[in-house]
Order: sequence, then C-alpha cells, then structure tokens
Amino acid sequence: MLQVSKGFPLADADKCVKCALCLPHCPTYRETLDEGESPRGRIALMQGFATGAFDITPALIGHLDRCLACRACETVCPAEVPYGKLIDAARAELGRHGYQEPRTARAFAVCMRHPWLLRCLHFLLWLTQHLGLPMLAFMSPQLRRLMKMLPPLAAPHRWYRVNLPSRGSPQEVELFLGCIARITQPGVIRASIEVLNALGYSVRIPDGQSCCGALDQHAGRAAQASAQALRNLDSFSTNTAMPLLHTASGCGATLGEYPLLVADPRAAAFSRRSRDISDFLVGQDQLKQIRFKPLTTTVLLHTPCTLKNVLKTDKSVAELLRRIPELKLEILPGSTGCCGAAGSYVMSEPQMADRLAEHIVAAVGKAHPTIVVTSNVGCSLHLRAALQRHGLEIPLLHPLELLARQLPDDTGASVIIPT
Repeated sequence: MLQVSKGFPLADADKCVKCALCLPHCPTYRETLDEGESPRGRIALMQGFATGAFDITPALIGHLDRCLACRACETVCPAEVPYGKLIDAARAELGRHGYQEPRTARAFAVCMRHPWLLRCLHFLLWLTQHLGLPMLAFMSPQLRRLMKMLPPLAAPHRWYRVNLPSRGSPQEVELFLGCIARITQPGVIRASIEVLNALGYSVRIPDGQSCCGALDQHAGRAAQASAQALRNLDSFSTNTAMPLLHTASGCGATLGEYPLLVADPRAAAFSRRSRDISDFLVGQDQLKQIRFKPLTTTVLLHTPCTLKNVLKTDKSVAELLRRIPELKLEILPGSTGCCGAAGSYVMSEPQMADRLAEHIVAAVGKAHPTIVVTSNVGCSLHLRAALQRHGLEIPLLHPLELLARQLPDDTGASVIIPT
C-alpha cells in the first residue's frame, strides 16, 4: 500500500459529500453511467490513493485520465468543491509515482512549451501540407489524427510588437497569442488586431511570451506549468491598468489561475488584468460607434467549457455577435456538453473525445447553420474534423474573425511599428 501523500489537498477533497448533483453534468458519466467516470467517483479514487487506502492501478489511472477537466461539476456543486484543483493535484501525484501521459501528448506539450520548437513544428507542418508530403502522417496514430485536424496552414511569420490604429489617440492593450493558435489560427490574431485598432486601441504583442501552461498544468507537470507562467510574467507588462487579452478560453482559464501555479507577487495582478477578448470588447463604449456591415445568415454559437465554467463570460460572445445587423444567432443548448477536445485529451483519449463530439455534430446537423462559431482553438480544431467526417463542410470561425469581416470599410488600416 502507498504512504499518505503530503502534496494532495485532502481538505478540499473532503468537502465533497458525494451528493450526486454533479453526475448529470459530467460528460464522461453521461456517456458511460460508470461511477468511476463521475466527479464524486474520481474524488473517492483520489482520496483513496492519497491516503494510502488504494494502490495505483491501471483502472484507477484510466478513470482519472478520462476526466476532461471541463469543470461543469464545479458550477452545480453546493459544497463548492474545487474539482479542477483536485484533478490537477491528483495527476501531479501520479506523475511523482512515474505515471505520465502517452508519449505523443508529452512530445506535443514540449513543442508548445518552447517557442523555437513551436516555430520548427509550424514550418514542418506547413511544408508537409504545402508539398503534399505524407511523411509525418505515418509516424504514429496520434500524429495522423493531429494532421487530419489541421486546417490549411499559412507560412510561419512573426507578429509585430506594436500595432497602432491609423487615427486617434490610442489606448494600449496587450495580446496573448497562445501556442497552437499561432500555427492554426493566425486569422484570429489578425482579426483581433483589426477590431481593436478599429476601436482605437494600440495592440502590443510582447516577445518572449510562451504557452499559458495549461497542457502541463492539467497533465500534472506542475514544475513545467510554473516555468511557463514565470516566462509570461517576465514577458508582459507590469502595468496593472493595461488589459491583457486572450482569444482562446482554454488559455484564459489558466492565465486567470496563475496565483495557483506560481508563488510570485506579480501573478495575482497578471491574472486580474487577463480578459477574454469578447468580454472586453462588449464593455467598450467605442463599439457602439461602429456600424458593422449586415450579414444575412444563420450562425450557430458553440460555447467552450472553459468560457462557461471557468471564465463565466459566455454571454459576452453572444452579445458581441448581435452587434452585426441581420445576423440570425442560434446557441447550442447546454445539453450537448463538452466537445471532447480538452487540450491533449483529443490525442490521449481519442475514442471518448470523438463520442462527445458526435453530440455537437448532431446538433449542428439539426440547426443547418451557415457558420459555426467557437471561442477556443482546441474546440475549433476538434469540431472542424468531426464535422468533416460527417460531410458537413461548414466554416468554423472565432467570433473575432466574424466581427472583423463585418467591419465598415472606413475603419482604416493599422500602422504597424516593427520594434
């Protein structure tokens, strides 16, 4: 039997009274009806191995691995159990006993962690697509899956550090780029700059910024997650009045919890000024002065778990898109649940990830939208691939991409300063 763990927050786990209110909201429990796949079941397993009552077995590891960390359980828990903190701590404990993610997921995290490796991966993936080379696709099933998820990639390039609006006295914001989004969603970054410039904001993109740390945080690699947090604290301004905007809700959830990842006095202020870009924009008076071009079409809005359950800013996206005249906006019902992307989950647990995506695909098929919109890069990649498997060639956009398309023609181009 194992010794009692000193690193696991048992006091937080003991808050769970096993009331079962979370069960209907847990995606994996709904799929399996297995208590080991529920929040209360997983907490019981965590308590068991943390106190030495249980051995760590493949079955126990499997139940914890299949948790999406969607944190839907937190939103309905009457005891306010911090489930996200518990699952991260449990995976860290498993790591200390030698249990890790599959090799491909770990390699993916390493590439996301180091900017120079990220650039190399970007170039290699772009070259593979551009030349039609199949060489990467035969390295592993997980890599083949990743290749199928990728949209057509643009060639790698660097973003300018300062992007000024063409007129007015600009206020400043900083933009967090993330990691995989730099490869797969340059259009989202460009659209964010265009919309912010149109509102009179100067957009700063600091050099040296890194992955937010989510991939390491949720895999139990606390030291690596802390290192990413410190790198970002060093790269971004310490001006507490300057908003720090992110375009991916998965990144935003981690940026907002930096005080949990690193014992640095800058972390709390950094997290407080971190904002989802859609939530930031709907609160700007300048937005009312822009007459967006009408768009007569049906848009179906998908809400990522991190936006709804962690950031709790999901209503802002709908409000932002309703600024576009004649747009018919429909929102996916909450009953569709998590899409199954969940960072590297889509590679490490592909069967469950695909089962969960099927519910979204079915809802899209019934709604017949012209465009699907989501605010998280992982959800976008996963759902695009799922829709394509079913022959649904529907554009899947970020809300800022759609908003930028409808900007009036007289907003003016950015003045870009390469510093």
